[in-house]
Amino acid sequence: MNAIKTVEEGYKRDIQNFRVGDTITVNMKIKEGDKERVQAYTGVVIGIKGSGTRETFMVRKISYGVGVEKIFPMLSPLIESIKVIKEGHVRRAKLYYLRDKKGKAATKVKEKAFSGKKSKTV
Repeated sequence: MNAIKTVEEGYKRDIQNFRVGDTITVNMKIKEGDKERVQAYTGVVIGIKGSGTRETFMVRKISYGVGVEKIFPMLSPLIESIKVIKEGHVRRAKLYYLRDKKGKAATKVKEKAFSGKKSKTV
């Protein structure tokens, strides 16, 4: 068990924290022949599974009226950056119910409300 942890330590990266329900932009490196470019993929995180080096997250977006889902490995060297655009407020670990929604409702997730004050209870 310790051998696995020591191998996984070499793969650590600083990744911005995001959760299920957040709208994110994933900048991926794409190789076409001998050229390399960066392509942005913006959508809602509908699921996160795994742990350590095997952790993956699923992003869903609507492209030309068709729902497209893509699974990204969290520690992939092809991911250049992950940026959180909106924080969502959801009460589920997996948002598979978004697959049944049509049109604008398929991308709507309640946004997290934050007043800026943290209240303390005594």
